[in-house]
Amino acid sequence: MTWAGIELVRSERRRRWTRAGKERLMAASFEPGVSASEVAREAGLHVSQLFRWGKLLCERGVPLAPVPSLVPVAIVPGPSSTPVEPRPRRPRTRRPNGFIEIELGGGRRFTVGRDVDAAALGRVLDALQGR
Repeated sequence: MTWAGIELVRSERRRRWTRAGKERLMAASFEPGVSASEVAREAGLHVSQLFRWGKLLCERGVPLAPVPSLVPVAIVPGPSSTPVEPRPRRPRTRRPNGFIEIELGGGRRFTVGRDVDAAALGRVLDALQGR
């Protein structure tokens, strides 16, 4: 089989985007109800390029989305505010030192002490897992 040749034809030139154009597209992607993939598709970009621009602009300190301003808030007692007493804490039960609790899933759980033989424990775990 012989190839006569391959011809590569480009239909358009590589586009150059200005910083203002990049910022405009990034700002459009932050509009409510708009997805970044929609903005990229309309501009003829892959969405990963839009995310890359966003990362580069953030590294340069350019704000991409407007920062919401804080609103003062006052907390006042309501008409039916009754004090709620905290529940008394139950003392925690502690296991003696040197115990390990092993959960195998399916509700299977067991506890072994610090004196267990590691090789024997390995055989028991293999048997319980059905290996």
